[in-house]
Amino acid sequence: MEAVITGDIIGSTKISPENWLPVLKAALKTWGKEPADWEIYRGDSFQLKISNPMQAIEAAVYIKAAIKTILELDVRLGIGLGEINYTAKKITESNGTAFIHSGEVFEQLSKMNQEMAIKSPWDQFDMEMNLMLKLALIPMNQWTVSAAIAVWEVLKKPDLTQKELGAKLGITQHAVSARLSRAHMEVIQEWMAYYPIKLKTYL
Repeated sequence: MEAVITGDIIGSTKISPENWLPVLKAALKTWGKEPADWEIYRGDSFQLKISNPMQAIEAAVYIKAAIKTILELDVRLGIGLGEINYTAKKITESNGTAFIHSGEVFEQLSKMNQEMAIKSPWDQFDMEMNLMLKLALIPMNQWTVSAAIAVWEVLKKPDLTQKELGAKLGITQHAVSARLSRAHMEVIQEWMAYYPIKLKTYL
């Protein structure tokens, strides 16, 4: 069982790629190597392979936070769980049910009226996770640039204290706490922690 994330950038035509492409590449590099594990194609579309499916939601939130550090941008993400039967040198040439599920749910995002969704071999799992995703997206879609920066830094280095994070961002500990509170980070982290627990019951 592996995971594949298919995505694209919302609002990419409004902003020069030189402003968002390095950020997207930095986010994808965290999870693997190009082009076997990730690749950007058709300008603003991309695929990412996550060998450990337990990390799929974490990776998706990580990418969303990274892109939302740029004003007016967001992402659409289709998360597919399944097998990878053929692994090529380029991810876009690999194949398996993880890719099929990822592509299928990505194409359904508009009909589902949400920017992130998951598809697995289990309908009941998908129903529960996508309902939770829809709820989690309410605060995530409202992240300001400053909130997204704070969230992204927390996801990059979760062991940092708020004081250390404040020093890194050049703001006070109180400002860090306020940004993370407005981002509803505590609840989102609880949901992110629940996902692998639930997935284990199916594996």
